[in-house]
Order: sequence, then C-alpha cells, then structure tokens
Amino acid sequence: MTETVLDIKHWGNNLGVRLPAAVARAAHLHADQRVRITVEGERIIITPLRDEPLSLEQRLASFDPERHGGEAMSV
Repeated sequence: MTETVLDIKHWGNNLGVRLPAAVARAAHLHADQRVRITVEGERIIITPLRDEPLSLEQRLASFDPERHGGEAMSV
C-alpha cells in the first residue's frame, strides 16, 4: 500500500490535491484520465474510469472517410 500526507490547496475557486507521481503510479493513474469521486462519510474515494472497448459496429458507425485521409470503405 502506498500512503502519503498532503495539504489541500486553493485552485481557482476550488480546492485541489496534487497526487505525487509515486501515488499515481501505484494506482495506475495518468494525466487527463477520467475518474469518479465518491464521498463516503469522511472518506474520498477516487476510482479510475476505464473506457469500454468499442464494438466493430460502433467503430464503423463513427468512421468518417474525410477525417481519415480519404480512405474508402467498400459497401
């Protein structure tokens, strides 16, 4: 288990905590990753959200030949 003590700081109109690199690594977190914040009593729980893999149907529905360099799909 990785544990550290941090100070809560003002970040604009909000409060923020910066996670040390060792804590982020131990929790497999990375910059720009979406997380869920849950408050249970006096505990704050940060849970990483994992992207569900897209099905082939979902991938094909989002295909745009203009955006993908003029690639074509046979119909």
